Amino acid sequence: MDDSQPDSMTLTHVDDYLAVGKESGASDIHLSVNSPPVWRRYGLLEPMWAQAPNLTPEATESLTLGFLQPGQIEQLNSRGDVDFAYSTGIGRFRASVVRQRTGHDLVFRIIGDSVRSMDELGLPDQLKLLTEFHNGLVLVTGSVGSGKSTTLASLVDQINRSRQDHIITLEDPIEYIIPSRGCHVTQREVHTHTKSFANALRGALREDPDVIMVGEMRDLETISLAITASETGHLVLGTLHTSNAARTLDRLLDVFPTDQRDQIRIMVSESLRGIVSQQLIPRADGNGRALAMEILMNTPAIGNVIREGKTFMLPGIIQTGKKLGMKLMDDAIADLFQSGIISAEEAVYRAEQKNDMINLTGYSES
Repeated sequence: MDDSQPDSMTLTHVDDYLAVGKESGASDIHLSVNSPPVWRRYGLLEPMWAQAPNLTPEATESLTLGFLQPGQIEQLNSRGDVDFAYSTGIGRFRASVVRQRTGHDLVFRIIGDSVRSMDELGLPDQLKLLTEFHNGLVLVTGSVGSGKSTTLASLVDQINRSRQDHIITLEDPIEYIIPSRGCHVTQREVHTHTKSFANALRGALREDPDVIMVGEMRDLETISLAITASETGHLVLGTLHTSNAARTLDRLLDVFPTDQRDQIRIMVSESLRGIVSQQLIPRADGNGRALAMEILMNTPAIGNVIREGKTFMLPGIIQTGKKLGMKLMDDAIADLFQSGIISAEEAVYRAEQKNDMINLTGYSES
């Protein structure tokens, strides 16, 4: 909670809230009816100021009308919600405004000013191997707010700096602005520059791309096109809202009709390069969050498991593949705990195998 309260804790423009949130290290700002201004900082939701008054319906409506463009207001009135990238002198934000029972709610995700490199993020060196392929499928997965976009942008940045290719990003909305360096970078926003991810991906295949980044693979058509693109000489980077490698592959395959799954399993077993699943866990010292990553790198053993539909065997193969840079999520969490970075409580809460983590940490609720 911020002790430096402004003269009036009900500010008149969203930019004022965003400036305070960004300066204080928040990741999200919530401006909702019948609630004080709230931010998410280090993964926790809390009021921005102590004893701040609740926002009224009139206040959130004024904030909404004060920053939306006419076309966005029209969409909000007709559809009930609007999502877009909001850019000001303060920085870039992913904005979402919705109409609900008591009025307007506004939520902003704060986007970094620039793409941070893999080294700056402290990503494992073996992930750089995934940026060296000239075809195949690389998936970055995790829940909302787990840092997928940041990791994906850093992978694209690594390619941008080390290769001379054509990179196309398909996003909803565009978050990080990626300037062309060694590569020529084209960024397209769904609903602004194209109708859907599937339409954009279909169009991208006619634009001589080498690398395609798909912001979200959420439906059968998009996933099918992405797999096809990865087989036809393109490196495809995509995201899914899944918590580990096994669930990612299950989600990827389960969207297809039953009679197509054998063929798709073969295609994925050959085109998959790696899966990175991640969580951001509050640090024990209260100073930010720590990154825990599960890493799967495709090997003949992994490919065979995918072809046979035996994804339940993946954790064992990942555990025995440490020399190849693979790592289970629970092992990553255990390392953070043993290094004193996260608490025993968080380690147990985040673990897949909770009993094993309880034994390791000695954690007891009492």
